[in-house]
Amino acid sequence: MSLTPSKIALGGLAKRLVQDGVLDESIAQESVAQSQKTKQSLISYLVQGKHAKAHVLANIASQEFGTPLFDLDSMDVDQIPKELVDENIIRNQRTIPLFKRGNRLFIAISDPTNLEALDKARFQTGMSVEGILVEDDKLGKFIDKILDEKESGGLSEFDDEDLDNLDIQGGDDDPKDEGDAGGDDAPIVRFINKLLIDAIKKGASDLHFEPYEKEYRVRFRVDGVLKEMASPPVNLASRLAARLKVMSRLDIAERRVPQDGRIKMKLSKNKAIDFRVSTLPTLWGEKVVMRILDPSSAMLGIDALGYEPVQKKSFMDAIAKPQGMVLVTGPTGSGKTVSLYTAVNILNDEETNISTAEDPVEINLPGVNQVQVNPRAGLTFPMALRAFLRQDPDVILVGEIRDLETAEIAIKAAQTGHLVLSTLHTNSAPETLTRLVNMGVAPFNIATTVHLIIAQRLARRLCSHCKKPVKIPAEALLKEGFREDEAETLTLYEPVGCDNCNNGYKGRVGIYEVMPVSNEISRIVMRGGNAIEIADQMRAEGISDLRSSGLEKARQGVSSLQEINRVTSD
Repeated sequence: MSLTPSKIALGGLAKRLVQDGVLDESIAQESVAQSQKTKQSLISYLVQGKHAKAHVLANIASQEFGTPLFDLDSMDVDQIPKELVDENIIRNQRTIPLFKRGNRLFIAISDPTNLEALDKARFQTGMSVEGILVEDDKLGKFIDKILDEKESGGLSEFDDEDLDNLDIQGGDDDPKDEGDAGGDDAPIVRFINKLLIDAIKKGASDLHFEPYEKEYRVRFRVDGVLKEMASPPVNLASRLAARLKVMSRLDIAERRVPQDGRIKMKLSKNKAIDFRVSTLPTLWGEKVVMRILDPSSAMLGIDALGYEPVQKKSFMDAIAKPQGMVLVTGPTGSGKTVSLYTAVNILNDEETNISTAEDPVEINLPGVNQVQVNPRAGLTFPMALRAFLRQDPDVILVGEIRDLETAEIAIKAAQTGHLVLSTLHTNSAPETLTRLVNMGVAPFNIATTVHLIIAQRLARRLCSHCKKPVKIPAEALLKEGFREDEAETLTLYEPVGCDNCNNGYKGRVGIYEVMPVSNEISRIVMRGGNAIEIADQMRAEGISDLRSSGLEKARQGVSSLQEINRVTSD
């Protein structure tokens, strides 16, 4: 039986805050309960919920625990030895290293009871670690600066003078005609380079260059949502398209048919970003869409993707098997590629031969044999798969199963001692099994080969700086799918918007339906059952569907209910 907030006995900092008149006792009890439920520190919960000021909490915590208080405003973020502590510790334990003295490392914490941060930093660095108390809001801003810098490869150091000298390479060794004015127009070059840098800084996934009759607009897709970022004069449309085609080494004289290219931008010795470029002739000129391919997104690790513990275990168990098939499904832009690459990275070692067939190859993975299919030259998915089977593979990744021929070869590979990873375009895990049947794959082969199906979506993550609690009536929560026993006491969060985020959101988190194919589900497939029967059996086995997984993210305060409704609505 869970304790309600009124039954929680206050102690430590919470009791001191009530005694000092900073918090009302009922608010303190609810805050303790909610911070425990969302696995946040009490101080972070109070600051983010705007129940108390960060500096007030820091001063009281300093007195209560006898810990010295340090003002982070006196620190220069560039002087912080951030390379000493792993990024996962900084992100998950909400701490940053401040300075090093001999073998002693001093790290910033906003919660004096966060001993886990000290232990993990001590274990990872092998140094003697001491915590220094800082204000929670300032710590959050420092963490964001450090992580943003790591993710952008030091883009904050770029200024206007660098825009003319970016190291940009086309993705084709056979460059087409580059004599167009678009290649040598300095203002156009600077404008496009600045847009590329801005897009990377903002964490955009795509850039859209769109010509219309009386206007021209540039939009970024940030956290899955398009937003207009620039509106250059419409008479520059042809010059902008020409410059983008020169950069990606496309034929600038050909404006009648779509073209595909690639750009590599080197930001530093160790950091490069690839752009996949697609042109499309429209009524008023060529529309150009650039997909940002950041190799670091494939190196996030499974813990950063948002799997619940049970889902993570199912995922790890499935890819640990020597043979069989793991399928990832979802709409375009739902993160399927990152999930597959995460699995490949886990499996990638010197003892494993991994081959991939992709269209196109989005991110280069060292140690993995990647093949880009080329239907015009006759290199199709089935042809690549047949070749793989003669190359002594252990793991095979097929970018997408699009037809019966590809499906049958992939199934045969999974039956003959190979682990096969692939994707399909379906809306849920149960529908994936019936889709394979409808494609013509024998039900027996599906039932005995497919071990795990993951359906996924990406939801925007609430900004930790400005999200605020919102009380929703119990009746409304019950209609949304929450349990009756939690409807009265559940606190959800909603976006606000601040300087650190985009309209109250920053980043995205995965929502997953992870369905191991059990014996009973296999029987349903073999007797010709439909997706509804499979979904009923999945729920009977206690497997969370996409909706349930989304509601869990709302419970945890990771995302808002309106965002979960947006990405999981039928």
